[in-house]
Amino acid sequence: MLNSGFVEFKLDHSQAKDLAVGAAVHSGNFAAGGHVWRIKCYPRGRATDMDDAGEYLSLYLELVTHATTVTADAPEPVRPRVPAHLAAAAGDSDARRGVTFVCGVIVLPSAGAGRMLAASPASDVASSLGRMLDSGDGSDVAFSVGGETFRAHRAVLAARSPVFRAELLGSMAEATMPTITLHDMEPETFKAMLRFMYTDTLPVPAAKDRLDGGGGGGCSSPADFLRGLLAAADRYAVDMLKLVCAQKLFDMVSVENVAVTLGCAEVHGCPELKSRCLDFFVEDERNFKKVVLTQGYLEMIQSLPSLVDDISARRGSGQARFTGGEGGEVFL
Repeated sequence: MLNSGFVEFKLDHSQAKDLAVGAAVHSGNFAAGGHVWRIKCYPRGRATDMDDAGEYLSLYLELVTHATTVTADAPEPVRPRVPAHLAAAAGDSDARRGVTFVCGVIVLPSAGAGRMLAASPASDVASSLGRMLDSGDGSDVAFSVGGETFRAHRAVLAARSPVFRAELLGSMAEATMPTITLHDMEPETFKAMLRFMYTDTLPVPAAKDRLDGGGGGGCSSPADFLRGLLAAADRYAVDMLKLVCAQKLFDMVSVENVAVTLGCAEVHGCPELKSRCLDFFVEDERNFKKVVLTQGYLEMIQSLPSLVDDISARRGSGQARFTGGEGGEVFL
């Protein structure tokens, strides 16, 4: 279970210039501590927060998932004063550039949580569902993936995935099929996705499954496995699993895999992971010189040539990037 998470939130000048005091915009959702969060931004402040309304920007942390045991204890709202020359120069390119916030959330156990757990046993819902998945008791649908069969429960899958809900409980042909064959997916990938949907845990395949050198279809590396799992999570809209995979891939970016991971982030809509990969190209000039010689880079520019422009743009602005300042990036 993740105890921390992050989100990169860009506020364009075009978004904020016409908003009234008290009007808000939101970041995308992100995971931390087993819950889903987002950043709520008031580009011109909240009238109830300040006397000089309209000249400050305020950020708040919102808990998207419903939970009675989690509270957000955030610092005071961020209130950087809008520079006067930006307010006056509406046509200036710096005024249109906007500002980027990178916000991190760390979920800590509350005081006395240990005493409460000593008196009240932890929930065993995940372990119970995991045992039900393993035994197949009450299963009412099966999936054939790469020659392997997996038994599951329509209600559980429908509760975790809107795609499965439409397929299994709607008017589609799969709703009446006892066995559904899935193509373009490895058995270990589907197995891991099923496990996550039942238990919210991400199992790591055994070494013999991940490092299959005999051409048996296994993943060649943990990063390969995670990219395949991210693609499956995106395909079935299992958003929490998608965030978990993106977070792990974010921490695994290297010369050998950055091009492939960048392509995966682009295809499957992971903007934070894409930004991390692009940053890798400007962190060290030696990185770029090594990456362009990899097979992954050559395949990326053939299948996703637009990413070359993104890399060039990031490298072109790399020397000018800084923390804080006018029109720059602000890290919280």
